[in-house]
Amino acid sequence: MKGSGGWMNPARFRPAYLELHDAGELEERAARAYDVLRSCTVCPRRCRINRSEDSKGFCRTGLLPAISSYGPHFGEEPPLVGRGGSGTIFVTHCSMACTYCQNSTISRCGEGSMTSPEHLAGIMLLLQRQGCANINIVTPTHIVPQLIRSIAIAADQGLALPLVHNSGGYDSAETLRILDGIVDIYMPDAKYGSDEAAALLSDAPGYTGVMKDALREMHRQVGDLILTEGIARRGLLVRHLVLPGNLAGSDLVLPWIAREISRETYVNIMDQYHWPFPLHLPERLAGNPRYDVLRRRITAREYEAAVRWAREAGLHRGFPC
Repeated sequence: MKGSGGWMNPARFRPAYLELHDAGELEERAARAYDVLRSCTVCPRRCRINRSEDSKGFCRTGLLPAISSYGPHFGEEPPLVGRGGSGTIFVTHCSMACTYCQNSTISRCGEGSMTSPEHLAGIMLLLQRQGCANINIVTPTHIVPQLIRSIAIAADQGLALPLVHNSGGYDSAETLRILDGIVDIYMPDAKYGSDEAAALLSDAPGYTGVMKDALREMHRQVGDLILTEGIARRGLLVRHLVLPGNLAGSDLVLPWIAREISRETYVNIMDQYHWPFPLHLPERLAGNPRYDVLRRRITAREYEAAVRWAREAGLHRGFPC
């Protein structure tokens, strides 16, 4: 194996969770995680409701997770897609409430059906049979205990694809430590450079500190992104969405990644911000003139500025250089 951005022999690659499975530790991890549900601190909101008795907090998810859809996805980052697509599973609800979320029917309106860990494991195995390059769990932050149990069940039945944890970056470092040795690829957002913007645009208090601790822990576990023949096998891949008027604080977020995580971090600097929003503008933004800029798309100059800040900080993977 070589270092970040290098190669590793595909024949020698095994998903991280198979090591724990072989040692009989996956189910023990699941049991530890389920204990957290009794006074839930799975996400940084720490609602402390008893989800094991199906009580629901901010994420509106009790004991069973809900799944909206699943299938091979060819619109993800190229290292995740391969020939068969990324085996994407969209989890219903979220620990955030992003004003501009393009999946708001899933994340905020609750589109989806409750799913047992056994059924979720079956979905993973189906995606493997369909030739997907990985199992990509979208918005897994609030269902980590159920996810670990599903992985344990699927591993028993032959699952052997890399596991992608695809989150908004609002992840508890304590919960992430339970995932150490289970997740192969972390793909968090690094959304904001200020807590004010995070609170107003995503109802995510303390986002910047939480996100920074989460990215540090993710990188500690999996390191820089490793590719085999252009396909991601292990490591950290970060997304950053450019917002109008630099409300995302790209000039703060991108240099921080280079300085505190790694200059070899694979960063997708995204230009997919859309207006109008799928849902109505939240009351917390109404009448605030600073956020009137959200009523337009980003400009080419704004995107180019974000790329320039990344390049000047030493980042060079995952975006136009």
